[in-house]
Amino acid sequence: MLKGYLSIVLHAHLPYVRHPNFTDFMEEDWLYEAITETYLPLLAAFEELYRDNVPFRMTISLSPPLCEMLTDELLQNRYSQHLSRLVELAEKEIVNTAGDGLFRDTARMYHERFRKLQDLYHNNYNRNLVQAFGRFQQLGYLEIITCAGTHGFLPLMKHPESVRAQVMTSVRNYQKHFARKPAGIWLPECGYYPGLEAILAQAGIKYFIIDTHGITNGSPTPIMNTYLPVYADRQYKVAAFGRDAETSRQVWSAKEGYPGDANYREFYRDLGYDADYQYIKPYLHSDGVRRNVGIKYYRITGDVPLHLKQPYNRRNALAKIQNHVDNFIFNRQQQINYISGKFAIRNSQFPIIIAPYDAELFGHWWFEGPDFIEALVRKLNTQEELKLITPNEYLKQQPKLQVSQPSFSTWGDGGYCKVWLNGKNDWFYRHLHKAEERMLELTRDRASEPVNQYPSVNGLHQKALNQMARELLLAQSSDWTFLITTQHSECYAQNRFKTHLSRFNRLYDDIKNDTIDEAYIDEIQAEDNLFEEMDYRVYA
Repeated sequence: MLKGYLSIVLHAHLPYVRHPNFTDFMEEDWLYEAITETYLPLLAAFEELYRDNVPFRMTISLSPPLCEMLTDELLQNRYSQHLSRLVELAEKEIVNTAGDGLFRDTARMYHERFRKLQDLYHNNYNRNLVQAFGRFQQLGYLEIITCAGTHGFLPLMKHPESVRAQVMTSVRNYQKHFARKPAGIWLPECGYYPGLEAILAQAGIKYFIIDTHGITNGSPTPIMNTYLPVYADRQYKVAAFGRDAETSRQVWSAKEGYPGDANYREFYRDLGYDADYQYIKPYLHSDGVRRNVGIKYYRITGDVPLHLKQPYNRRNALAKIQNHVDNFIFNRQQQINYISGKFAIRNSQFPIIIAPYDAELFGHWWFEGPDFIEALVRKLNTQEELKLITPNEYLKQQPKLQVSQPSFSTWGDGGYCKVWLNGKNDWFYRHLHKAEERMLELTRDRASEPVNQYPSVNGLHQKALNQMARELLLAQSSDWTFLITTQHSECYAQNRFKTHLSRFNRLYDDIKNDTIDEAYIDEIQAEDNLFEEMDYRVYA
């Protein structure tokens, strides 16, 4: 008998990184690694479930920058070359490991895996993974939601028009890629502030995902904790779904959770560092610096130095997957059994467990993660107490919800935007706030003029204003402040932020001085070429 629901929500996002003027670029590898280790393996798992007629319902957010990169011809070509090099390297590794049975089996596993992904990418999906995910949405298995514009951190924007521009940009981009409007949104960094629901409602958004304490600290306190969504406002009725803390800890934590098991593949020991330099050099970038190439032969083993890690055994890892799936379902059933009685007494509503994760956890950080997803879906289809559902489906079944104003909150360290506002990156915001004011100034000036009295707004001025909007959106990406906080690619993050602001400010001055240089716009648009549907009046 059904007692409750589980909703798995994966957040797929990467910052917009595209450098056509370089033959290879370290940060572009983020996309290629995510495609190879997360996006294609997840799609492969969905294909296996579909082939075996195993029904599933999952939710995934595909951020606008990610959608733009996945459909970009330059990046598609570069990824195709990247994958071909992986196949070639795996073929060599089969020969190199011929004398060692365990390493040989792992090398063969990689070769078979890369060839399968290569076939999927080119023959099944014609190199367009956005359409590949969209197909599963059309089939009724996936619910794809959006994410604000360029993953801008909404709570720290100065003007509501800027927040609205981020939200509306995401809605328009979603419509371009999926020919429908999104029902839900993943708030960047789960960043919420009271009043945001009004902007979401105006954009047609029905629900958003929020961290646990955003719900539990709501006013009034939600009766059922995070086991039932709430309407953030009585007027707008945009639903807030809160993350289940226990579910997150069991899957997310590398120490307490499943990914830290000794039998799973070790992320930090890679052939790019282990192999003879002359052998591996053709598979590095042109600078010749050692880096991860994606072939890893060792397992986590335990809390030991990298050089003491033991060989990876794929068979043992997959056996652990089954154990962890059983444990995960058992724990969710215990949660549902504990709370379902209260729901039945109060209002006959079924409880829901919201399990949101970064998609890149599955496959990139936790190599066996897509296998876990597939095995979990298969096992859930054999029992009746707990069923998969998407948030939008749940709202259709349970339209009557408590009204509770969620509290200001984020996820991440501390839970209150500490990662995105601290002594390392706080200087960003005075520049961003000034840029917001300049964008609104020009938008209001042009919006107030009748088109027939200001014809240039439809020509060169509009082109400049549209590119200004792109540059501001890119500068607002929360990825830059995150990278500075974590000291990962810190210089790159600073350079990207300064570059977008510099371009924005030059365009502003050119418009104000009536000295617009169309060649300059074409030059920067060739690099920052996302959002062809951009209309600067999104800031009006």
